[in-house]
Amino acid sequence: MTVKSAELIKTVFAKGEYPPPMKREIAFAGRSNVGKSSLLNSLFGRRLAKTSSTPGKTRSINFYGVNGEIFFVDLPGYGYAKASMSEREKWQRLITDYFESREGISLVVLLVDIRHPLQPADKQMLDWVTYYAIPYVLVLTKADKLSKSRQQQSKKSISEEVAVWGRPPVFSVSAENRQGIEELLKTLLQ
Repeated sequence: MTVKSAELIKTVFAKGEYPPPMKREIAFAGRSNVGKSSLLNSLFGRRLAKTSSTPGKTRSINFYGVNGEIFFVDLPGYGYAKASMSEREKWQRLITDYFESREGISLVVLLVDIRHPLQPADKQMLDWVTYYAIPYVLVLTKADKLSKSRQQQSKKSISEEVAVWGRPPVFSVSAENRQGIEELLKTLLQ
């Protein structure tokens, strides 16, 4: 399966401004510097999501229509320390409202940097996903930064850490060299 078409449908800055649902909705969540926009662009096969060297640039919820039937939803990055407290609280309220008001969320793609253990904000997101009973997959980004053996060690360690919240499928990916991208895409589009 491939992405035949992808387009930005709507950018949402306030609660309740969401577009009408499509057949499926897949939300992408992760820390501010985890590489969500780069991963989305790799999945789309082109630059559509804005990337930046400055973490915390995504301050809205972005709805991308994929193949005319699936939303890939880019949530604001969490855990970014340089944003003001009021800005971070606003993002958190928006994300909470998204989870509470969008009944059609079929999957959450939780992105974690493969080089680091779970951060407190990642654990909070895992709590949310399990609280809302939404299936999820764990995507370990920036795999190209580690050797194959270190990737395996890190994947095993993070998978064990996540076991408290269940045993989701775990993918090691790199937007840089496309490692794991096709396998992940196949899972998302099934």
